[in-house]
Amino acid sequence: MKKINLGKDTLEEERRLYEEYKRKLSELKKVQKEKEAVGQVFTKGLLPIYVLYVLSTGATNGNDIAHKIGERTKGRWIPSTGGIYPILKKLEKEKMVIGKWDDSKRKIQKIYTITELGIEELEKRKDLLRGRIQEALEVFKTVYKDLYE
Repeated sequence: MKKINLGKDTLEEERRLYEEYKRKLSELKKVQKEKEAVGQVFTKGLLPIYVLYVLSTGATNGNDIAHKIGERTKGRWIPSTGGIYPILKKLEKEKMVIGKWDDSKRKIQKIYTITELGIEELEKRKDLLRGRIQEALEVFKTVYKDLYE
């Protein structure tokens, strides 16, 4: 077996590349953690759980869910029905809600009811999201304080 002699320049280049790799990987992990901690709270976690919450207060349709969220948040957050209906469809597929047409012939409006599985999932998601929502609130408080106080 022939022994390969790596020069000093080659070893230094390998070290430099390895250090650059570690730095970039660390930056990517930091960006990912920031996205998960704050940004994803609204888009990935909060709307589906809030849809389940609204349905836990009574059966209703997608438009009414958006309206109720708007009322509860005093108009500060009014999700589009274009965001709510795909969530309802997914929840229905996962058997967390049941959707029934108000008129089976004309199919004008689908009314959704939360299932027992949906109630269990709501409680589970509430527990999972509690810490992230609290973190997001702290971030917003800090940013508000820094910018306006």
